Amino acid sequence: MESAITRAIAHEAGLLARQFRAVSIIGPRQSGKTTLARMVFKTKPYVSLENPKVQAIAGENIEAFLKQYPDGAILDEVQRLPEIFRYLQELLDNKKDRGQFILTGSNNFLLQEQISQSLAGRIGHLQLLPFSYAELSQAKQVPGQVNKLIVTGGYPEIWDQGLNPGKWMASYVQTYVQRDVRLLRNISNLGDFTRFLMLCANRAGQLLNRDEIAKNIGVDTKTIQAWLSVLESSYIIYLLQPWYNNLNKRIIKAPKLYFYDTGLLCYLLGISSATALEKHHLYGSIFENWIITEIKKNRFNAGINEDLYFFRDSAGNEIDLLLTKNDQTIAVEIKAAKKFNTDLIRGFKYWQKNKPGSQCILVYGGEQSEEKALGIHALSWREITEI
Repeated sequence: MESAITRAIAHEAGLLARQFRAVSIIGPRQSGKTTLARMVFKTKPYVSLENPKVQAIAGENIEAFLKQYPDGAILDEVQRLPEIFRYLQELLDNKKDRGQFILTGSNNFLLQEQISQSLAGRIGHLQLLPFSYAELSQAKQVPGQVNKLIVTGGYPEIWDQGLNPGKWMASYVQTYVQRDVRLLRNISNLGDFTRFLMLCANRAGQLLNRDEIAKNIGVDTKTIQAWLSVLESSYIIYLLQPWYNNLNKRIIKAPKLYFYDTGLLCYLLGISSATALEKHHLYGSIFENWIITEIKKNRFNAGINEDLYFFRDSAGNEIDLLLTKNDQTIAVEIKAAKKFNTDLIRGFKYWQKNKPGSQCILVYGGEQSEEKALGIHALSWREITEI
């Protein structure tokens, strides 16, 4: 079913197709990559390499297979046929036209590895995440409260067909663990991996401690590192890295763990309603996860791929998120509280002392945005599209 919600990244996709000979669209499974590609590049033939029959035919004679598409095509889940990249390189080198092939994939590691080896300099990159608040808002599909948004998550099929998020997520996790995880790495004990996924959910928004997770599961730290790579490559989690610009020598060096979709996070935590979310002991971390991921989506959709950071030192000074805009570092604090009070902006005190003149933004769970003293903007969660 074609989504009625316009994807914000569509403009960027068209732009890259006019700039490069090929475009890659990567992101989580079911994030709408195929729909986007077919919508933006309507005239191009569509080929799904996830179809075993198509994959087998293409694999027998890749050169002959690609000759069927002299003006290019959309190649869906292209990482399923890694050998195709060498042939694509030759095709793209022989023909200088822009936007010939559109490659999609739900496996960042396999796809990026092949692209960097064969197609570097010939291809523009897009990362498509599930629906953002901005996209849902534009389509007038935003519910009245943020908690409903957080529990539902952003996967297009849930919104387009009005599905039950919990039931959809149960199927998604089962399919993901049974199929995609095995494709990425030979994991013998899927039960341990599923427990590991649940443990990650319980640590969302926290500093990553690989040794502690390894001890809880009963495996070594190297295994946990490999499993984290699986979750990162398939767009389940991302690691927010610490800001290393030396304010002092006691900066925490561990990254923080977040989920790309809070609907999936809530499902793994057993949260099935907005009311249950509000009462959950991890509510603050889940709200923070939603805000940071929304900012990440806004940047990806605008073609901005620079990393985001957080700051924390051993004395307890902390900023939830640091990002750059027009060469300026912006400090963002995130609080789930519904009402503003001065305690919410206390974290900025150390930062402003060491980085005078920095723009500071508080994003909180209230409904009203306003400018506070010391140049600090207090933004309602509804204004997250502004960042």
